[in-house]
Amino acid sequence: MDGREFASMRKRLNKTQKQTAELLGCSVKAVHSYEQGWRLVPSHIERQVMFLVCQKVNGSRNLRPCWEIMQCPIEVREQCPAWEFQAGTLCWFINGTICKGTVKKAWKDKIALCRSCEVLSSIL
Repeated sequence: MDGREFASMRKRLNKTQKQTAELLGCSVKAVHSYEQGWRLVPSHIERQVMFLVCQKVNGSRNLRPCWEIMQCPIEVREQCPAWEFQAGTLCWFINGTICKGTVKKAWKDKIALCRSCEVLSSIL
């Protein structure tokens, strides 16, 4: 996530930099630095911001779960944490999901795949 995307998501949450810092448990200076591109957005901050935006979006519409969108066979669904926890719109947030037949262990690899997926793009 770059600074522009971080700032865009903060605005979608309708939060000031100060409010965002309080929400994320970081300093205002950190939020400012992320938005200016002076500091990289850490993965735990990226995940939390994306989660909050998705929760805001999900509250206003009824989205289909990932396993329906991706047409996952039942044997794949039964092995996937998104199915186990009935979190089909938060599949991108959950580690260990079976996306396109493989499990991505590192956040960087997982979110790169998720950003090209219809499930996350329909939310963000």
